[in-house]
Amino acid sequence: MAKEVHRRLAAILAADVVGYSRLMGEDDAGTLTAVKALRKELFAPKVVEHHGRIVKLMGDGALVEFPSVVDAVECAVAVQRGAAERNSGVPEDKCIALRIGVNLGDIIIEGNDIYGDGVNVAARLQELAAPGGITLSATAHEHAVAKVDVGFQDGGEHELKNIAKPVRIYHWSDDASPQADIADTDSLLTLPDKPSIAVLPFDNMSDDPGQEFFADGIAEDVITALSRFRSLFVIARNSSFSYKGAAVDITQVARELGVRYVVEGSVRKAGNRVRITAQLIDATSGNHLWADRFDGSLDDVFDLQDQITEQIVVVVEPEIGARERERARRKPPENLDAWELLQRGLSHFHHINKADHAEAMRLFREAIALDPEFAAAHAYLAFALSTSVLYGYVEDTAKAVASA
Repeated sequence: MAKEVHRRLAAILAADVVGYSRLMGEDDAGTLTAVKALRKELFAPKVVEHHGRIVKLMGDGALVEFPSVVDAVECAVAVQRGAAERNSGVPEDKCIALRIGVNLGDIIIEGNDIYGDGVNVAARLQELAAPGGITLSATAHEHAVAKVDVGFQDGGEHELKNIAKPVRIYHWSDDASPQADIADTDSLLTLPDKPSIAVLPFDNMSDDPGQEFFADGIAEDVITALSRFRSLFVIARNSSFSYKGAAVDITQVARELGVRYVVEGSVRKAGNRVRITAQLIDATSGNHLWADRFDGSLDDVFDLQDQITEQIVVVVEPEIGARERERARRKPPENLDAWELLQRGLSHFHHINKADHAEAMRLFREAIALDPEFAAAHAYLAFALSTSVLYGYVEDTAKAVASA
């Protein structure tokens, strides 16, 4: 007989500690003591005060159920304000700050635990919250906005990992001005002026601890190979390997490292065979852009390492380029920087017709005007001028060749 599934509508609060892996790496005993104190002295009392139930605590995170969205939001605000008071006078790199997400949705009850999309959305919302801030789903915001004495800012629609439909989100922060525009999660990242990527240590999924060196070698080689592309900003090994052995949240890692893209993977050994999986993630949305697996023999470890590295890099660099061109196409022209102008130009350059060719050259020239030292823009303009002669797009071929 099929087991009966119990469901109900509930407000779900998901919270986690900002930069937990870094804090533990620097002072595990002190961090653990501080997190436990925050839970006991602030978090748990506020949950009880607002009629909530702590479903579970997960290392640096917590999942709480409330019968009312208003209770959940008021609890979240009280916790964040209390945490800010506790951090007063504490050095910034030692602060225990939280991110909180609140959702109203359908949940499945099994014993003392809860599951379902209502829970999953709350967890993803927490990832989008700023440190010390709160992010609400549209459903939670609709029920709370007129009943709580705090303001929210529309964060626009977002695609959440493993959630079928885009979700509109709303932000709260004591620091945010009413006019602040935080609809784009990119604003939560400190990003360089070109595509930025971190390669995390590959997980050793084998029973053999001796394969740890092989997993690390793959990640290190991918970092080295990607660093050869001057079009990419690649985070150094020392920074990305600080997350080794930790259960990481990709969005949080990206915020802490200031990157848009993350490569992660795993290594699994069986006998003399090894399987490597790798995936490229757009950390601002949580979307997987590419994933694949590679099999090989350990007869020649270094040869296999080179082969796998080459296969990963050959896919990752063009995939990032394609993604950046798509971002540049969607961005308003007046907000484009030199790199984005180049990417938009390349999207036209790949079409073999006179109009697109002319538009590509115009965009390359704009990129050069913004950054006269931008070698790639000069190179592509020279290439476009040369091909315009080959295709017969110009009347004065001598002038085009000279310009090229």
